[in-house]
Amino acid sequence: MSQLSFSGPGQFRGTCTPPGDKSISHRALLFGALADGESQYENFLEAEDCLHTLEALRRMGVEIGHEKGSGRICVLGSGLGGLRAPANELYLGNSGTSMRLLLGILAGQRFETVLTGDPSLSGRPMRRVTDPLKRMGAQIRGREDANFAPLTIRGGKLRGMEFDNKLSSAQVKSALLFAGMYAEGKTVIREAIPSRDHTERFLEAAGARFRKTGDQLIIERTEKLLPLQARIAGDISSAAFFIVGAAMREGSEVTLQDVGLNPTRAGVLEVLKRMGARIVTQVTQTVPEPMGNIYVRGARLKGTGITHREIPSLIDELPVLMVAMALAEGESLISGAAELRVKETDRIHSMVGNLKAIGASIEELPDGSLVRGVDGFHSATVQSFGDHRTAMSMGVASLATKGTILVQDTDCVATSYPSFMDHFRGLTGG
Repeated sequence: MSQLSFSGPGQFRGTCTPPGDKSISHRALLFGALADGESQYENFLEAEDCLHTLEALRRMGVEIGHEKGSGRICVLGSGLGGLRAPANELYLGNSGTSMRLLLGILAGQRFETVLTGDPSLSGRPMRRVTDPLKRMGAQIRGREDANFAPLTIRGGKLRGMEFDNKLSSAQVKSALLFAGMYAEGKTVIREAIPSRDHTERFLEAAGARFRKTGDQLIIERTEKLLPLQARIAGDISSAAFFIVGAAMREGSEVTLQDVGLNPTRAGVLEVLKRMGARIVTQVTQTVPEPMGNIYVRGARLKGTGITHREIPSLIDELPVLMVAMALAEGESLISGAAELRVKETDRIHSMVGNLKAIGASIEELPDGSLVRGVDGFHSATVQSFGDHRTAMSMGVASLATKGTILVQDTDCVATSYPSFMDHFRGLTGG
């Protein structure tokens, strides 16, 4: 079991280019595999989660060229109906995105597949995806009525349906949009609170029979997808560790380059600005995804509230935002974030426990936390609970720590940000 030691106090100063966006990298592979022709992408995220998606597609007959370390991939698409049954089960490690999105694609195939993962993934709820897919006509078996992996799925003749995405889950929505390309009739998905829209952008770029009308997403049976060529934007969820760390420490000054600025993902910036952070963005690209530079200067932050309407746009950034709130003047409240309890770990519980261990004044709530700002933290040994975002958030907390934070079980960082420590050292001067 690995561990990382972070000594503070410190500041972030300098320039950093975060790795490619994890959500977009998954979708780049999946759309490339289903297209007719060759798709090429730059800045692909070579992290464990995305590599599990890559390997699963290869095992279903998709040719993917990938030179390790280059960030470039070339996917020779098999077409919407061109996947082949894998010889064995598809192991997806800790990647919930891989499992949920592949379920949507496999619902439209004519063979049986078993999806499995590590103990953490096998304990995360899947009925939110499997139930609506079964309503569309897929046959899915698994523990507790197909709520937990291993999951066995056999595609069938799918029927379009109407679905209210009450969880505002991009993964649920994306699985159904994939399945909708194989279904007879229309599949209509309603979202009162929009979730991240990367899948919709890919559908439009690839020529799927897709449209958006008000709060409705409508997908119809599609015969062919076009191959794509694009540069994948930097992951704002990864950049967030340095954005938040710089924003909360006076004297910090950081430039994050080529970061994705998709409005459905940029909630962390709006919350920090509300807290008094000094942040300026510069858009350098708008198609296929908005991308640009983020300039951050440290300031004394003030407490704020985050409600359920904001959660979909910053769900992955909440752990590190809790660190900033623990140092902000006054009181902060996070509510409507019960979804954090079913991530790689229960992130509400893990972050509250770890922050208490280093001297924060924080209370665990059923759907979030109540935080009262303190002046700084003290040394402690904390746990990642096998969760990459918990581990990296506690590294950021060390910037305001008199002493050392030792984070245990940190192999998990490689699932989303293999170069995190290199970038952390670069911005803190080692």
